[in-house]
Order: sequence, then C-alpha cells, then structure tokens
Amino acid sequence: MLSLAACHQAASNLPGDSTDHQPWRGIARDEVVHFLGTEPFWGGEASGNELTYTTPENQDGETITVSRFAGRGGLSFSGNLAGGAMTLAVTPGECSDGMSDRTYPFTVTLQIGPDVRQGCAWTDHQGYRDATQKE
Repeated sequence: MLSLAACHQAASNLPGDSTDHQPWRGIARDEVVHFLGTEPFWGGEASGNELTYTTPENQDGETITVSRFAGRGGLSFSGNLAGGAMTLAVTPGECSDGMSDRTYPFTVTLQIGPDVRQGCAWTDHQGYRDATQKE
C-alpha cells in the first residue's frame, strides 16, 4: 500500500496526459540505489532483487530478497525484513539528510511493519551534491 500511495502521490503532481500509464524510468534496473535516514540512523542499498538494510548496531546489514515495482512517479522495493513486511518507496525530489551539507536527488519512505521512516537516496549515475559543488 505504501509503495502504491507514494508512487501515486508523486504521479498526481506530474504534468501531462493522465492516460499515460508507462512506468517511471528515472532509475534504470541495473542501477544500485543507495539510501539513508536519521533518527534512528539506518541505510543500505538495493540492487536487482536484493536489498541490504543497515543500522549502527548491524553495520554488515541484513540482505533480503525484494520485488521491484515502477509506478508512474517512482519505484518501490518490497520484501520481508526482521519477520515483517518492508517497503522502500523511492521518488524524485531534492532531499537533505539534515546532518550533512549534501543534497540527494531522491526521497525515500521506508516502512517496516507499522514503523515508517523518511530518508534520502542516490544512485551511482545520479549522485548527491556537496554544498561546495555547483549544479
């Protein structure tokens, strides 16, 4: 539900033909999606059909099998983490982690069971910018 809502919400803000049902292509299937969040600190990466979730207490992370869904305004990765349903929704939009001077090209919403967290994401092809870098 979270992934569909996030993708649908972003899609409703897209200009153009509302009959366009093509999936979002902002992140290629072969790109690695790196993500992070704060309070509590968490992060990881998703690639292919695997997602690794890390925390300060588990720096090696837990790797799970996920399915990828491209909606109209973003994409999501869904699977089971720590015995509960997990969805990571990735949407385009400038994002700050609030802890550094970096600006990321994507926002993420992570839901593990009833717990929902917000964070930022980037890929190897669409990286983050430091405050000293020009656009």
